[in-house]
Amino acid sequence: MWRASGQLFVHVARKRILSGPWDRPAAFMSTLLINQPQYAWLKELGLREENEGVYNGSWGGRGEVITTYCPANNEPIARVRQAVPAAYEKSMKISRQHWIIWNKIPAPKRGEIVRQIGDALREKIQVLGSLVSLEMGKILVEGVGEVQEYVDICDYAVGLSRMIGGPILPSERPGHALIEQWNPVGLVGIITAFNFPVAVYGWNNAIAMICGNACLWKGAPTTSLISVAVTKIIAKVLEDNKLPGAICSLTCGGADIGTAMAKDEQVNLLSFTGSTQVGKQVALMVQERFAFEDADLSLVVPSALFAAVGTAGQRCTTARRLFLHESIHDEVVNRLTKAYAQIRVGNPWDANVLYGPLHTKQAVSMFLGAVEEAKKEGGTVVYGGKVMDRPGNYVEPTIVTGLDHSASIVHTETFAPILYVFKFKNEDEVFAWNNEVKQGLSSSIFTKDLGRIFRWLGPKGSDCGIVNVNIPTSGAEIGGAFGGEKHTGGGRESGSDAWKQYMRRSTCTINYSKDLPLAQGIKFQ
Repeated sequence: MWRASGQLFVHVARKRILSGPWDRPAAFMSTLLINQPQYAWLKELGLREENEGVYNGSWGGRGEVITTYCPANNEPIARVRQAVPAAYEKSMKISRQHWIIWNKIPAPKRGEIVRQIGDALREKIQVLGSLVSLEMGKILVEGVGEVQEYVDICDYAVGLSRMIGGPILPSERPGHALIEQWNPVGLVGIITAFNFPVAVYGWNNAIAMICGNACLWKGAPTTSLISVAVTKIIAKVLEDNKLPGAICSLTCGGADIGTAMAKDEQVNLLSFTGSTQVGKQVALMVQERFAFEDADLSLVVPSALFAAVGTAGQRCTTARRLFLHESIHDEVVNRLTKAYAQIRVGNPWDANVLYGPLHTKQAVSMFLGAVEEAKKEGGTVVYGGKVMDRPGNYVEPTIVTGLDHSASIVHTETFAPILYVFKFKNEDEVFAWNNEVKQGLSSSIFTKDLGRIFRWLGPKGSDCGIVNVNIPTSGAEIGGAFGGEKHTGGGRESGSDAWKQYMRRSTCTINYSKDLPLAQGIKFQ
């Protein structure tokens, strides 16, 4: 999820052009990218050939050394030394100790620190966005846009720091005040996925911090350099303000660290994104989109295109199912197929490219497996379905028709650019199809019928956490709460009143009189 504002594109255009992994001599092909002259900008983020992946006020790490790779060509970028369980335990304890310091600071002053973090990210937006593109594989404008989202949520959190709190309620008893008091929960554990390695942490970190919590982060192992770079930026702000860096700690690692966080009762709140082996399965997300006979096709086609192939189909809000009314099905499929043929595929750093590689080789294998399974279940590939003949993890964006709405592959997330298209007859039928899956993050309807819109938003409509009308399933704004229903998980992140999850609520009654009246008029004497 990211917001591509006009200001963002202007900002990018003014920056110098950074060298990418596609314009270098062959002599460099076998070395780490960070050691090559055209990647000197990586050192602006404090990165080096081997990086420590544990931060709790000081940097360390005694675990496995992993190498991260550029998905566009599978060349090694740099190495990160991961955490061992003992390092996680130490970081957790230090974070909890320093939480006591942080929660004593008034919320508006905590907001000032978050404002400085946003400014520090803004100063590094081009190089950090370039690292997101290099290590994750998304196109450059999306990489920069993801950092922009973290900046935006910092700005949002600054204002929120002066508004969080509960109401003063009228008491039925004379001389009494009834109030709601909100206090930080303590230590917030944040486990993020590869597809949004900056923004998802930002949603949690900025809001959790102004609420008075300490944060302990475990990013995806395949985007460990991004985790290290972001933590260095935050740590400098904290240390410049004479605050403990362990307020925002980092433990890079795999499933063992994730499991430790999930089982740790000292972690007061744990935010999961993606699928991790951390004590319970977090289901991946399947998204839906409908187009009725009165839909504006000039909105349907570009919306479906962006939602299905943006970030190469690796967003949590990526469209997987497209339901088309039988009267427009063939026309939309035809238009969509032509639009797919025009997608500009290439190097993520090329400003004209709209579609880059999948994140890993394993993702390519999952894509191929899903295409074959769709064929076995009766689907027809009308576009794509193959691996591209070029270096890197590139696959063709794919459209599949002819499957039954209940086909098992349709209900299975692959984090790949595969769009399953279905034909429906009426509203009741398609609303039921929307809700038959176990996941429910994002859905969208395309119609001009006002009554249908409100039925879609109502109790018998979509059961997703994000319910849109005439816009894509992807691209949510930070001001609204972000999250899903059913197996997609509980709770919300980012805007609206999502801040309440990072705090605990107490209902407090204060007697400032000399009498002792009881509630409900009870006499006990």
